[in-house]
Amino acid sequence: MSTVVTVSAAVEGILDEAVVRRLIRHVGHAPGDVYGKNGKPFLRTRIAGYNNAARHAPWLVLVDLDAEDECAPPVRNAWLPDPAPRMCFRFAVQAVEAWLMADAERLATFIGVARKAIPADPEALEHPKQAMVNLARRSRRRDIARDLVPRDASRRIEGPAYTSRLIEYTTERWRPDVAAAQADSLRRTMDCLRRLSAGRT
Repeated sequence: MSTVVTVSAAVEGILDEAVVRRLIRHVGHAPGDVYGKNGKPFLRTRIAGYNNAARHAPWLVLVDLDAEDECAPPVRNAWLPDPAPRMCFRFAVQAVEAWLMADAERLATFIGVARKAIPADPEALEHPKQAMVNLARRSRRRDIARDLVPRDASRRIEGPAYTSRLIEYTTERWRPDVAAAQADSLRRTMDCLRRLSAGRT
């Protein structure tokens, strides 16, 4: 029988925090404190400290790949060549928005678009956040378009309530197991989290 463990985490931002908390609970563990939330460069300066903490307790560090390389392992090795035994250091390909899109049925309902509008292979998208905003532009729901799509004069890439809306979706609608069937980096992250109960990653 698996043992429930408390998993600390570090992420780029608050949407990523919602995703990791959802995943940790989904695999039967308890989310602990979540650190970082100040962008990727900040995480990179702290990764050695997180790894040191993972010598004694379970940790998940999640970073968006952001098209840095064709695949995650070379980037992961550059960041952390010697991960601690209880460290899950994973990259979302290319960003957590791709994982959220991978539950196409639920996202289509939430956004208010046809199921066929959701990309079939979200991890192949170069810019998942932009793809999410473009879906919202097609929404039948005025509130979704208003919240996720940026104002014409704002010079922002997302709308004023983009993050809070996707946190709502992540927490209340998103099905990680369904999404993992379409997003291999998500499946690998969930597998890594499950192995933490055995004290190995």
